Amino acid sequence: MIRVTNLSIRLEDGRSDGEIVAAALKIPPEQIKTLRIIKKAVDARRRKGAPITFVCSFDAEIADGGLEGQILQRASRRGKGADIKPAPKEENLSLLPKGFAGASAKRPPVVAGFGPAGMFAALALAEAGLCPVVAERGENADSRQTTVEKFWRRGELNPNSNVQFGEGGAGAFSDGKLTYRGGNPLAAAVIETFADCGAPPEIKYLQKPHIGTDILQTVVKNIRRRIESLGGKVLFNAKLTDIETAGGKVCAALINDEERIEADALFLAIGHSARDTYELLLRKNFRLEPKAFAVGLRIEHPQELINKAQYGADADNPKLPAADYMLTYQDGGRGVYSFCMCPGGMVVASSADIGTVVTNGMSNFARNGKNANAAILAQVTPEDFGNKPLSGVIFQNECEKRAFLAAGGNYFAPVMSVGDFLGGKRGSRDFCVTPTYAPGVAPADFGECLPNFVTNSLKRALPYFDTKIKNFAAADAPLTGVETRSSAPCRILRGESFEAVGFGGIYPIGEGAGYAGGIVSSAVDGVRAAQCYLNG
Repeated sequence: MIRVTNLSIRLEDGRSDGEIVAAALKIPPEQIKTLRIIKKAVDARRRKGAPITFVCSFDAEIADGGLEGQILQRASRRGKGADIKPAPKEENLSLLPKGFAGASAKRPPVVAGFGPAGMFAALALAEAGLCPVVAERGENADSRQTTVEKFWRRGELNPNSNVQFGEGGAGAFSDGKLTYRGGNPLAAAVIETFADCGAPPEIKYLQKPHIGTDILQTVVKNIRRRIESLGGKVLFNAKLTDIETAGGKVCAALINDEERIEADALFLAIGHSARDTYELLLRKNFRLEPKAFAVGLRIEHPQELINKAQYGADADNPKLPAADYMLTYQDGGRGVYSFCMCPGGMVVASSADIGTVVTNGMSNFARNGKNANAAILAQVTPEDFGNKPLSGVIFQNECEKRAFLAAGGNYFAPVMSVGDFLGGKRGSRDFCVTPTYAPGVAPADFGECLPNFVTNSLKRALPYFDTKIKNFAAADAPLTGVETRSSAPCRILRGESFEAVGFGGIYPIGEGAGYAGGIVSSAVDGVRAAQCYLNG
């Protein structure tokens, strides 16, 4: 096998992948026995007038072994060994520890939460033969979808099953981005698992892979079925309400204040919105500390505007995906940045607490909606909101309650035009796109929802972003708020063994524990904790 990397392919190139790779190797196409794409990215930088291209890497199996040697010799003589070289051996994409020889447990491990961290911790434990019991406070994917849609239509919120809680976790109602920069090889195993369970196969090679909310619903159910087929059990409407310990180690988990499950290991995959569970942990003398996060607003534009800004004259080329963006700005020492950009998506109601408004973004796999949206967030730190373990939770809750009241107290979200926001006015409704948030929006003043240090940073960032994407800060672009759940507001302290400080057998994992920030990083964190447990 030969790996060919950094192949630049122009949009108008009509050749097949095999023909393109054969030309790079200087061999006839029929000499390529098999071909596998390894990476594909869009290069839209257009520096010095350069065209938009796809940058790709392939593994090619050559039919003639002698010819393979000649190709590699030629590449070496040309000094292009970095572009044409022997393909590395395929990685072992197992969720189990290297050299795993089996494990046993007197009692099945318990996993609290079935978002990415809990899901993959449970899958690794199930593959090890330990038959984990998962307790998820929300509903299964199908029932959860019905409950969430009822909230979006009628404003009827279920505090235990919503966009934050339920099968798949908060990530199940998102764009399903699988971007990962952690460098851990387990990420490939996680992505392979997603693909095996129904995600589009291109997630294995795209530079910016995503699954989409619509497909995620099926994927998470398939992962659950795999866990169950291996002897695991997944309980829904099953909230962790107490933890029993003896001698500094876990001995049982209490579910819904009534069902006691004895356990030697408890994985806390609670999610970043499990405020009542944070309070439980504090009462149990777990060590928590506040951490920085970010808050702000959602901005919407015509997706066509973003496509033209990023792709220029090629904006309508069907080969190109809906364009995205990533923007950053430094306001003194406070960072402001775009977050969770959803091409062709919608802004969604994401409250988990009665009497609050929380926004998030999501899009389906096709990303074919008319609007683009992203959060524009300003960083906040314990210096802003306080140094007690749950000071950040209190800060979030205050912003969310103010937003609820500012928009009328019916789960409508406050909305302002960029022009009004920057000009200190309110009430404009003549937007360039129709705001997508449901149940609905109401004109309000974000100064009544967010502290001045946040709104002032956002006001300085928006004109700067307009210099990067023309008309980004157009006066008629709608802003919807508030976005407060960008990441966990606190961290559950743990040691190198992944166990909570002072509590043997209890493993805080994922975004809710303060150790991850996205679907793949949360899943990897869950697997690493499971591996630590399996290794004893």
